[in-house]
Amino acid sequence: MGSGGLELPSGNGGGESGAAGAPGAVPPGTVSLARPMEIGADLAWGAEEWAEVRLRAQRAGRAYIWLNLVEQRLRAVVAAVLRPIYEPVHGEEWVVAAAGPTGQEWVQRAAAVREVSRRKGYLLDPADDTLLAFLTLPQLRELVVQHWPCFEPYFDGRRELELALDELEVARSAVARNRALSPAVLAQAERISARLLDLLGAGRDIPSAHRLPVDAVEELVGDRFADVVGVHPDRVRLQRQIPAEDLFGGARRLDAIGIGLNLLVQNYSGRRLVRLAESGCRVRLLFLNPASSTMRRRERELGLKKGELSRSVETNILHMRRVRSRLRDADAFQIHVFDETPRFTAYLVDGDGPDGIAVVQSYLRRTRGMEAPVFVLRGGGRDIVQGGTAQGGPRGEGAEGGLFHLYREEMESVWADSRPVS
Repeated sequence: MGSGGLELPSGNGGGESGAAGAPGAVPPGTVSLARPMEIGADLAWGAEEWAEVRLRAQRAGRAYIWLNLVEQRLRAVVAAVLRPIYEPVHGEEWVVAAAGPTGQEWVQRAAAVREVSRRKGYLLDPADDTLLAFLTLPQLRELVVQHWPCFEPYFDGRRELELALDELEVARSAVARNRALSPAVLAQAERISARLLDLLGAGRDIPSAHRLPVDAVEELVGDRFADVVGVHPDRVRLQRQIPAEDLFGGARRLDAIGIGLNLLVQNYSGRRLVRLAESGCRVRLLFLNPASSTMRRRERELGLKKGELSRSVETNILHMRRVRSRLRDADAFQIHVFDETPRFTAYLVDGDGPDGIAVVQSYLRRTRGMEAPVFVLRGGGRDIVQGGTAQGGPRGEGAEGGLFHLYREEMESVWADSRPVS
């Protein structure tokens, strides 16, 4: 008997009903306890769980790249401004002196982390064996705020810099703790990071960046994708990211080859083309000859009525002729036609220099140009990181693995065999 006068069952799986003394019977006055369940958990991840985890990791990785760039840039700025002030007096302890009494706690914590890293061999790069390398982004921000008179000559406004760093803290906190980033927060982090790099004087020296901003991820994985910096399922998706005004505006040279060149003719007004040419831009347009047998074959491929595509191309050519007639220097606006089988359409903006942008589409048998996949190429330089050193150079003429110059050479080859339109 138990202390409460209740007897526990024997645990032989008997039920609650039955005659007294019969197998499985529960004697009167006893309490029946449920048999303990087997403890266990399903540790497997299904396809949906893996997809969600990969998506989170991709977003966090992209945000981390931007955060890393901002932190490295801010660390370099702090060192460039404060080291000459404190190092002559305090030597290697200049960071401690710069932090002052208000920053003693986090500076001491950073020094302790550095000491542990030294003992355990975590410092793989001698350049990281400094106290400054162990300060976090908020701590670097504090140094800037505390010493703003020292930084003021190099920045336009303290308030904008502080607000941008505060906004970035949301993404930094989520990435540091491996929490999920929503698309909105990721987009905000990328936008703020790009703005911070610009504020901190790390703007890119790539002239084409105003047309297609250099992406942090593009630079890091650029050697894997030659000079392809964008892929879009169709032309509509392309124009959402790079409107025709941004693509062609301010160009000093514009070369285009294709069947009808609708991306330019139908999305960039004649008045803008006139202003572009009058500002010094040299334009070369290469259309498929509307009267050629190749045009009729293309119409059959697309299932169009005879003459439907050729009339559309004729209309585009006539429109470009009207634009050319309004120019003082007609030689700066050349229009040609070719009779060969069209293999691709390409728009090369500033393609004669190292800062060009190209939009390329291949012609598919049953797919019109508006629906064909689009590749965006950057013709500028890119450093390929291999073995810890930067290798490679401009992706222009002769660049290894580059596609930009291949399409430019193809354009020149077809242009040489084409005929001018009077």
